[in-house]
Amino acid sequence: MQSDVDPRSLIGRKVFDRDGVRIGTVDEVYLDDATGEPEWAAVRTGLFSRDALVPLQPSRADGEGLHVPYERTLIRNAPDIGAGRHLSPEQELRLYRHYGLAIPSAEGGSGESAGSSGSGEPGGSGEPGEPNG
Repeated sequence: MQSDVDPRSLIGRKVFDRDGVRIGTVDEVYLDDATGEPEWAAVRTGLFSRDALVPLQPSRADGEGLHVPYERTLIRNAPDIGAGRHLSPEQELRLYRHYGLAIPSAEGGSGESAGSSGSGEPGGSGEPGEPNG
């Protein structure tokens, strides 16, 4: 995804799978601890369903919303890591494996939400430290 996109601007956007089918809405955006770049989006896939984390690379944002290159089933079957919290390295590793992504070699990792104030606790679009949803 373009690195010049403000991660907060993604919150609330519609999310579309690789076939162009709407699968949900972005609840939160997680930043890489080391780089501060947006790395994961927590996608609310239904009224009573949990958030599923989706990698933002190589997704693209446009006027319609966020387009991710993954099937709906793969996203819905993503490991439940409890969106709304800082990602541990183990949780992030599980997500990389689930999506078949190359595991980054750099130390650090994602975990801080765009809505947080540096504590590693996501804040979504509400107050810092207060999960959105």
